[in-house]
Amino acid sequence: MRIHEYQAKALLKRYGVAVPQGEAVATPEAARAVAEKLGGRVVVKAQIHAGGRGKAGGIRLADSPQRAQELAREMLGMKLVTPQTGPQGREVRTLLIEEALPIHRELYLGILLDRAAQRPVFMASPAGGMDVEEIARRSPDLIVKEHAHPTLGLQPYQARKLAFALGFTGEQLAPAVRFILGLYRAFVELDASLVEVNPFGVTEDGRLYALDAKITFDDNALFRHPDHAELRDVNEEEPLEVEASRYDLNYIKLNGTIGCMVNGAGLAMATMDIIKLAGGEPANFLDVGGSATTERVENGFRILLSDPNVRAVLINIFGGIVRCDIVAEGVIQAARKVGVAVPIVVRLEGTNVERARELLAQSGLKITVAHSMSEAAELAVALARSG
Repeated sequence: MRIHEYQAKALLKRYGVAVPQGEAVATPEAARAVAEKLGGRVVVKAQIHAGGRGKAGGIRLADSPQRAQELAREMLGMKLVTPQTGPQGREVRTLLIEEALPIHRELYLGILLDRAAQRPVFMASPAGGMDVEEIARRSPDLIVKEHAHPTLGLQPYQARKLAFALGFTGEQLAPAVRFILGLYRAFVELDASLVEVNPFGVTEDGRLYALDAKITFDDNALFRHPDHAELRDVNEEEPLEVEASRYDLNYIKLNGTIGCMVNGAGLAMATMDIIKLAGGEPANFLDVGGSATTERVENGFRILLSDPNVRAVLINIFGGIVRCDIVAEGVIQAARKVGVAVPIVVRLEGTNVERARELLAQSGLKITVAHSMSEAAELAVALARSG
């Protein structure tokens, strides 16, 4: 679960991380009032869940409250298109109005889970203000990494090592170490999967600020943080993914033409791989779970077909915990209710598979039954192309 910059900064402030003064607003008049409160010269920042806002015109400098109001009027409601939003862009509904600080240096700090090392990794770079992926590609030597111990966490000596790598010495060293340790505490205590400050700014008089902030929560730990639910902005999420979350379905929209419904994450990934091997592109990841019910399958099928890009559907079920006939009943019910206009390929194996095939054959629907994953993928790709 991702949150907005202004929300991330409010959370980081609790951990002693310095952030510029500012407030979130939703109207031009409110933008002017905040700018007046902050002294007139402010930065107007569009709040969307995507990077690259500055280059796309989503971060603007205002020299007066009047100019802040004018910029807010221009930016609110605009479709901001960045490399992370795709060509459709994101509508700007909220702005962050912040004090403009005299910045001397822009650095990078970030924490995420290193799955290969099975522990958090803290990354720092003197090259801030740009995409860390670009830094890693062009100048990997500019990124310094420190892995936190699984139980002891990030130690002060590691924070000092990172601070030294960023060029902090003398009186700036201790504040930099506190800043780094504060970010790490936030990462752990908030159950985050990512905490990133880019840029990490140093002002001309030596103060340290999180000029931008990103926090992504680990969805598996949200039950420990009921207060995080109010931070969710469903306007920033894919509508079909929001709909799927209401039924506790694991659905991720992709850009292909073959809709996939599978039980089990591993089988779902294998199904997407074999579709690509057959020359097609999956339209989604949809795992209905190992204990799927008829209703759950029906809801998943309906959401899958709501994607206008879907030209064929591949259902790949292994009936271990879930019975194949239950899946078949759910598919038949959903197909009749929705009114399917695209071909459906079903591959079933496991408990009650013969009964499931009978139900599909007797349904009167245009459903093709495959007996192997490769056959199912090839059929789905061919049908999607012919349609």
